[in-house]
Amino acid sequence: MLSHETAAELHGLLDEPSAPIHVSIPAERRAIAAPGLRIHRTSRALDPPEAHRDPPHTTIEETLLDLATTAVDLDVACGWITGAFARELTSEPRLLNALSGRLKMRWRAELADVVSAGATGDHSVLEYRYTRDVERAHGLPSAIRQVPFQDPNGRRGRRDRVYQEYRVVIELDGKLAHRSEDGWRDKARDRAAIAAGMQPLRYGWADVYGNPCVTAAEVARILRQNGWKGTLRRCSPDCPI
Repeated sequence: MLSHETAAELHGLLDEPSAPIHVSIPAERRAIAAPGLRIHRTSRALDPPEAHRDPPHTTIEETLLDLATTAVDLDVACGWITGAFARELTSEPRLLNALSGRLKMRWRAELADVVSAGATGDHSVLEYRYTRDVERAHGLPSAIRQVPFQDPNGRRGRRDRVYQEYRVVIELDGKLAHRSEDGWRDKARDRAAIAAGMQPLRYGWADVYGNPCVTAAEVARILRQNGWKGTLRRCSPDCPI
């Protein structure tokens, strides 16, 4: 049965063809991988070929868990799950049910947390880390996620985070490199937020992954200026805020 990246391609989770072709077979079977073919042995029951899907391939939930299991680190595993939620390919109950059916699973607790976060609007690893390491860890108020908007030119999009009561917009930019058109598009989004009476803040990997405490302190300072009465808390004894 087709699985892993090959199944992800069939489910629409990948935009480019995967190579090599990934196939899962029962653990008791023996097979020799041909060039361009990667074989995975599994002890869990596979659906019979006639059960669904042509060509036969693993469900999106089992595909995501297979990819998480073989991921090089937790961030990559999280990326598969948040990406599936961004494309509306799965749901929290279905994915948690598949997770509970796995006797052995790397990062089980962390992935369950990612599933819940993805279902409520974390559509990238960067967004998940903002929720966990910046917002939740430091006692910031919970922002509204994936808020629809329309700019003055009629283009529609979604704001990553909106603190509606305090008129603050958070945009999380996970691109490692910027093309010129990306920069112009970001500026247009920010101008649209300002025109709507909101204060836009834009953060990337260095801010959220490298300096979550500093980022939390900055967001808290701006929220306070706009009326937030809460208290920022230290995320650990070593937290610098």
